Amino acid sequence: MIRGSVDLLRRGNLTAEKRSRYIDAIADTAARATKLTGQLLAFARRQALKPEVFDVVARANNVADMIDTVTGARVAVRLRLPATPCYVRADLSQFETALVNMAVNARDAMDGAGTLTIEVRCGASLPPLRGHAGSPGKFVAVSLTDTGSGITSGDMQRIFEPFFTTKDVGKGTGLGLSQAFGFAKQSGGDIEVTSEAGAGATFTLYLPEAQSGPEAIDETPAGTSSGEGAGLCVLVVEDNEEVGRFSTQALEELGYKTRWVATAEEALRVLERGKAGFDVVFSDVVMPGIGGLELAKKLSRDMPELPVVLASGYSHVIAQEGSHGFTLVHKPYSADEVSRVLRAVTSESAR
Repeated sequence: MIRGSVDLLRRGNLTAEKRSRYIDAIADTAARATKLTGQLLAFARRQALKPEVFDVVARANNVADMIDTVTGARVAVRLRLPATPCYVRADLSQFETALVNMAVNARDAMDGAGTLTIEVRCGASLPPLRGHAGSPGKFVAVSLTDTGSGITSGDMQRIFEPFFTTKDVGKGTGLGLSQAFGFAKQSGGDIEVTSEAGAGATFTLYLPEAQSGPEAIDETPAGTSSGEGAGLCVLVVEDNEEVGRFSTQALEELGYKTRWVATAEEALRVLERGKAGFDVVFSDVVMPGIGGLELAKKLSRDMPELPVVLASGYSHVIAQEGSHGFTLVHKPYSADEVSRVLRAVTSESAR
């Protein structure tokens, strides 16, 4: 789809309507590819997560409206939530995606009509699952119970496999439950499934309970950037020529001043000459030689006043160790998304 649309865009005498249609096709295909890649990385437990402490009760209550829209008018969504908060430390976006994916699976199991009950329990124990020992520690359990057709014993063994689906061709990728399962495991939890054929199913997501209260959550949508760089100077560190060129050109069009270097070593040489007037460093994570995370750690020690934003499509270091508190932007990113993040970190640094 992308290649075909690009070929058509190269033709002369295109009407504005056709040009817009081909551009939309490229954007839609890129968005689907991004989602597919993210789901595969989540299943493989290689997703670069951005953990934060949040109240599962509050977030489940908010996501219920989204789930109600996704499941349709013939599915009644019921909530059973405790009166007190339940805190976890996890990636909020991946948590909400997991709930929606499990809700969509429940909707399909009910053929679009029935009752979906969402329940949250604090202080739950993790039971033994799939041959693994349980844990007596405290977990927050989020259960989604449907009134659908249930799961056969044969399918029960495969439901979390990537691309496994019982849906008709074209009606599902078979990656929704894989994403939820991978997110749970990478976050230190698991998913329990109980079902009887013809009697519905219950999917319970377990996440380790956090002791501290919630952190501030940025509710600003990714696309709300004003598009004003206000002359901020950005040092872009990116070894890929095409990505580096795109990043600098896009930021300059949004009003930023930029300088692009291809390696962390070159970035350090530039910055050692008195920081050279830069307001923020925007660096890729995976690069030859010194990687972006190592660069960010060094700058945090030597130039703590200079904020660093990291960009990554996939990094085993980030997936295993986390971003160590540095702001992380997931590739592929939009210019508006990067602009919003850059303005946020520079404003925070100024405060």
